[in-house]
Amino acid sequence: MAEKGTTGGSEAQFAKRVDPAKEALSPEQLRFIQQVEVEQWKKRTHKLRGRNIATGLAIGAMVMGIYAYTIHAVKQEKVMDEIDEEARLLKAQAPKTGAI
Repeated sequence: MAEKGTTGGSEAQFAKRVDPAKEALSPEQLRFIQQVEVEQWKKRTHKLRGRNIATGLAIGAMVMGIYAYTIHAVKQEKVMDEIDEEARLLKAQAPKTGAI
C-alpha cells in the first residue's frame, strides 16, 4: 500500500527531467544522456522496422493483385476480339440482300 505522506507525482529524484541546455552538466552526465537516447532510439527503430516491413508487404501484395487482375482482364479482351472477328467473318459470308 502507498504511504500517506507520498503523492504519486513528480517528487521522486530519479524521475526529474533535466534540460542540458539550461543546466550545467558534467561531460560524464552528457555522455550518459547520449547513451540512453541511443538505446531508446534503437528500441523504437526496431519496432518501426517491423511495422515498415508489414506495410511494405501489404502494399506489394496489393500491387501484385492489381497487376494480376489487369493481365487477366486484358486476356479476356483478346477473347472478345476473337469473338468479334468470328462475327465479322460470319457477317461477310452471309447472303447479301437489300436489307442490312
